[in-house]
Amino acid sequence: MLAQHVDLVGAGAKTGFVPPEAIRAAGAKGSLVNHSEHPLTSEGVRSTVEELGAAGLAALVCAPDAESCRRFAEYGPPYIAVEPPELISGRVAVSAARPELVVHSVAAVRQVDPSVRVLCGAGVHGKKDVARALELGSRGVLVSSAVATSPNPRDVIEDLLSGF
Repeated sequence: MLAQHVDLVGAGAKTGFVPPEAIRAAGAKGSLVNHSEHPLTSEGVRSTVEELGAAGLAALVCAPDAESCRRFAEYGPPYIAVEPPELISGRVAVSAARPELVVHSVAAVRQVDPSVRVLCGAGVHGKKDVARALELGSRGVLVSSAVATSPNPRDVIEDLLSGF
């Protein structure tokens, strides 16, 4: 489980902020960083990746394009999700709508740091989306709305898993 966001504040009286210690205490293994609905500066992304790593938590950095994927790979997060904002919560997956974006993003990240795993996000709904994302070179998918808005999330998860 990942937190939706984490703030770079220390533990203590921090009303309205979510420090890394809080997400760990809640059972999270890491956090999304730079989601298009909560963007950070490049420096904010770098600092958050470093702080999460120092706390033993994983950073999954969201990036809208291949150039951002390349830049964020320089910070060494374990994961980067290529996730164009216009496709988030949509019905068409990035792997179908913009397959070249996935291919270019994977290549850009591999040139910088082959250990960073690239995921496809935005519009992922089923096993075909997962299978196509893997064909294009991604290591997995980032999914939210397809599961969170489903009346039968277990069925959606099982379908997604069958694409691997």
